[in-house]
Amino acid sequence: MKLSLLPLSLYLLLSLHASPPPNILFILADDLGYGDVACYNPESKVPTPNLDRMATEGMLFTDAHSPSTVCTPTRYSIMTGQMAFRLNYPGVFTGVGGPCLISEDQLTLPDMLRQKGYETALFGKWHIGMSFLDKDGKVIDVKERPKGVDPNQKINLGLEAVKRVDYSRPVPDAPIHRGFDHFFGTVCCPTTDWLYAYMEGDRIPVPPTKLVDKTKLPTHEWSFDCRPGLVAPDFDHEEVDMVFLEKSLNFLDQHNQDKPDTPFFLFHSLQAVHLPSFPGKDFQGKTKAGPHGDFIFEFDYVVGELLKKLETLGLADNTLVIVSSDNGPEVPTVINMRGIYQHDGARPWRGVKRDNWEGGHRVPMIARWPGKVKANSITDQTVCLTDIMATCAAIADAKLPNDAAEDSFNILPILLGEAKEDIRKFTLHQTIKLELAIRSGNWKYLDHKGSGGNRYEQARLKPFALPDTAPEAPGQLYNLDQDPGETRNVYFEYPEIAKRLKDQLEEFKTTDRSAPERL
Repeated sequence: MKLSLLPLSLYLLLSLHASPPPNILFILADDLGYGDVACYNPESKVPTPNLDRMATEGMLFTDAHSPSTVCTPTRYSIMTGQMAFRLNYPGVFTGVGGPCLISEDQLTLPDMLRQKGYETALFGKWHIGMSFLDKDGKVIDVKERPKGVDPNQKINLGLEAVKRVDYSRPVPDAPIHRGFDHFFGTVCCPTTDWLYAYMEGDRIPVPPTKLVDKTKLPTHEWSFDCRPGLVAPDFDHEEVDMVFLEKSLNFLDQHNQDKPDTPFFLFHSLQAVHLPSFPGKDFQGKTKAGPHGDFIFEFDYVVGELLKKLETLGLADNTLVIVSSDNGPEVPTVINMRGIYQHDGARPWRGVKRDNWEGGHRVPMIARWPGKVKANSITDQTVCLTDIMATCAAIADAKLPNDAAEDSFNILPILLGEAKEDIRKFTLHQTIKLELAIRSGNWKYLDHKGSGGNRYEQARLKPFALPDTAPEAPGQLYNLDQDPGETRNVYFEYPEIAKRLKDQLEEFKTTDRSAPERL
C-alpha cells in the first residue's frame, strides 16, 4: 500500500517515529485556577500574554482535569499514571514527611522515557514524599514525638522533625531514585512546609540553620500559610521560582551543547501560585490585581522564558510543551481575589481546591507542538493529567506493561487532531479525603454528600454555599451540559444513571484500573 493511501493519523504516527524523538517539556503550576488564565476567562484581571500566545500557537483544552483536588496525589498520579486513591493515602505531605509514595519497583513517567533514551530532569517542587534520616540513620516519622519530651508538652511536630534530620545523609527515595537524571528543588511546598531549603540530587547541600523570620516577609491578604520552619542561608522566599527557572534554562543550554542528539524530558514544577503569594521582586506591582495577581503574572513570565529558550536554541519545532495545574485555586486566594479585585480564579465552575465540584479539579491545560498540534485549536474532550504517561509512551514508542499507568489514556490522537470519538469514556476524580467521583460524557456522579473536601458551613465559605436540592440522596448526580454549575442534584430524577455510574466506579475500584488492559 502506498503511504499516501494510509489513514492520516497512521501517517502522522509513522512520521513521528521516523523523525528524531521529540523533546517533552511539562510545566506544572500549583493551585492555578481555570479562571486565572486570560484565554480561559475573558473577565480575568491578570494579563497572561505568554499563555495566551501559547494557546494561539497550539491546543487549548476546555475539559482537562487534575487527578486530585490537592497537590500530593495529583503529582503521584502524573508520575505513575495511576490514581492515588488506590494507595489509600489521604492528605498531603508536609516538611520532611515520607516515605515516597512511589515504590522503588514502580514504573514512572521519567523512568519509562529514560529507557527510551531520554535525558530526564525535574526542577522545582516534588511533594510525593521522601525518607529523611536522623543521626542514627533511622527514618524520621513526622508524627513521632522526640525522645525525652514531656508527653503533655505541646510541641510543633513538623518543626521538630526538621530539626532531627542529619543533612549529611542522602535521601534514599528522592526523584533521582524514581527516574530522573537530574533534580534540584524542594521536598514539599517551597514556601509553606517547615523545611525551607533546596535539595540537589538526594541531598540538601545548604542545610537550614535558623527559624524563618516572618517579619521580613511581605504581609497582605495572601501572605499567610508560611509555617514557622527552619530556613537555609541561601533560601529567599520571594525568589524561589526564579531559582527554579534558572536551573531549567541552564539545563536546556547544557543539554543542547552536550547532547544535541538526545531527546529530553523536562518537568518544570513551580511554587506559583500556591500560598503564600510571594511574587519575585521583579514582579511586584506589575498587575492591578495585587500580590496574587503579580504571582500569576510571574508564572506566565516563567512559561514565556522557557518557550523563548526553546526558540533560541532551535528546539521549539521538535518539542511538545504542556502547561497545566495540579488542582483548582485555593480557598482564601479565591475569596480575597473575588472580594478585592473581582477576579475569580475558579470561574465559571462551582468549588475550589479540595472540592470534588468542577472548580476543584477542572484545570487549564495548553499544549504546543509546532507542525503536529494544530495552531489555535480547541478541544472539549475530557482528559486527565494521568494521561500524560500513556501519551508520552505513544510518542516515545514505549510499550507500557499492564501493571503500570493503570488510569492513563493515550490522548495523542487528540493532540494530532485525529480523534474521531471520545478517548475517555470515564474519568475518575478524588479529594483530599479520598472521596470519589466519576464522569461519563455529560454525566458526573459524586459518591458522597457535600464537596468532599471543604466544609461550607464555615463562616468564610458560607456565602458561597448553594442549597442542597436533594438532601436525602447518598450521592450527587449532575448533567454538566444542562447544569455546568452543579446547582441541581438530579440523583432521584435519574436513578438508573446514578446506579450505572456508581456500579462502574465500584468496578474500577475492584479491578484497580480504569484504562483498558494492555496485551
